[in-house]
Amino acid sequence: MSDDELVLVATAAKTAGVTLAGFFARAALTAARDPQTSAAAIAGRREMVAELFAARRHLGQIGNNLNQLTRAINSGAQPPDAQLDAVLDAVRGASARVQGATDQLLEHT
Repeated sequence: MSDDELVLVATAAKTAGVTLAGFFARAALTAARDPQTSAAAIAGRREMVAELFAARRHLGQIGNNLNQLTRAINSGAQPPDAQLDAVLDAVRGASARVQGATDQLLEHT
C-alpha cells in the first residue's frame, strides 16, 4: 500500500469513527460477504492494468515504425501515403486505448 493509499484509508477510518484496524476489519468482512462483487472489482482493475501495459507495448512498436519513416524521409525517400496513414491510424488507435483504460481507472478510484 502506498503512502497516499494509507492516508486515504486512514481518512476514511476517521470519518467512519473507527480505528484503522477496525476499518480494515470491516472492509474485509464486507468484501467477504460479497465475494463475487469483490472479485469482479479486483479482476476489473487487473484487466485495466493489462490493457495499459498492452497499449504501452503497442506505442513502442508504433514509435519504432515512426522512427523508420522519419529516417526514410530525412534521407530523401518518400514513403507511400498508405504507410504514413497506417502509422497515423495506429497512433490514434493506441492513444484511444490508453485514454479509455485511463478513464476506466479514474472512474474506479
